[in-house]
Amino acid sequence: MKYIIKSLLIVFCLSSLQSCFVAKDYERPEDNIESVSYRTDQLPGDSIPVSKVSWRELFKDTILQNHIEEALINNQDIRIALQQINAANSFFKQGKAGYFPTVDVNGTYTHQELSPNSQFGSFFSSLDQYELNASLSWEADIWGKIRSNKRAAQASFMQSQAVHKAVKTDLISRIASGYYQILALDEQVQITEATLKSRRKSLETTKALKEAGNVTSVAVSQTEAQVYNAEALLIDLKNDIKLLENTLSILKGESPNQLARSNFSKQEINQELTTGIASDLLENRPDVIAAEYSLINAFELTNAAKSRFYPSITISATGGFQSLDPSDFISANSLFLTLIGGLTQPIFNRRQIRTEYEVALSEKEQALLNFEKTLLVASREVSDAMLNYENAQQRIEVKTKEYEAYQQALGDSKELLNNGLANYLEVLSAQENALATQLEVSQTKFDKFSAMVELYRSLGGGWQ
Repeated sequence: MKYIIKSLLIVFCLSSLQSCFVAKDYERPEDNIESVSYRTDQLPGDSIPVSKVSWRELFKDTILQNHIEEALINNQDIRIALQQINAANSFFKQGKAGYFPTVDVNGTYTHQELSPNSQFGSFFSSLDQYELNASLSWEADIWGKIRSNKRAAQASFMQSQAVHKAVKTDLISRIASGYYQILALDEQVQITEATLKSRRKSLETTKALKEAGNVTSVAVSQTEAQVYNAEALLIDLKNDIKLLENTLSILKGESPNQLARSNFSKQEINQELTTGIASDLLENRPDVIAAEYSLINAFELTNAAKSRFYPSITISATGGFQSLDPSDFISANSLFLTLIGGLTQPIFNRRQIRTEYEVALSEKEQALLNFEKTLLVASREVSDAMLNYENAQQRIEVKTKEYEAYQQALGDSKELLNNGLANYLEVLSAQENALATQLEVSQTKFDKFSAMVELYRSLGGGWQ
């Protein structure tokens, strides 16, 4: 017992003196973070980002809320991410258990048939031995290797949680964006159907004007072509709606089917869209968080790789019962104990340890570069979303005025044509421009909602 106590005291002293000399503590690369900013001068720098708002508060449409809730429950990517969290958690638990000793219990029965010419063959023709033992092995964390491995496993676990949040954020944005796009297409279908109805009436009017001798057959053919053009456009729009419904159904974990929805005209953006400061991405955006945890993991694995250059100290013990006769097995005379204290210093192992350390350093540098890249991409996506939102707002105003002008021109040209004061080509041109502009207004409204959703996603909203 006194030898065990001495060994433990030696290990404790070495641990107290040496553990801080190898394993370093992770420090966030602040210089890389401070250089990141958003390209917008529309917002105060100290504003609270919209990502702090729950998606239920941002998306007021209850039908959309139901679609998002179903997707968060049934989507396969979400469920895969949850299983990845479970796997990472198991490794984390294993990393925490690295400080504990390994304990095994073994029971053996050995039967030997001895040669008469062997050392003990003249005394025994056969030999039976019964043994039951427990073995213990423990490695002292002198250089912080176990601690580094534990921290690396913890970082990997936290990274898997961040990945789950990233999948959740991305899923919410895809459902919302797809939903708004379907609503916009519904509106464009209504616009095209109304235009088609109007063009069919124009075709009848043109035929009547031809019979009256006011226009030629060319005008009738051109007007008829416009009717077919609107019919083809209507077919494409309805097909696009069905394709989007199929996509959203899969995101919800369902077979393709029709999607319940409301009207585009009822959708509003009541939430103030603010970005906060770029450093908020470190707390809000899951893929940035995951990239930093990947960096922490690589950093700690580098510590662990460096610790392998130093000697390892282990204590192992084996004890139990050993007897040749089963009747004497449980006896004080059958007890045995073996205690071994070992110190292993790597000298030459075909450069394996150095290679592992150099690879770990390279992987840490890759993780740092990936963290920087993820942060820069995130800041660009926020800037793009904000610029697209501001652009959509301005385009809606301009395109609405353009549509009103074309509508006025269309009405005037029809009246002039009926009075024989205008060319039918002017009417056709006004009709075509009015439809195209009205569809552009609807598309630009969707662009505004899409930019809002993208801003919310790019800031890391949705997982809170």
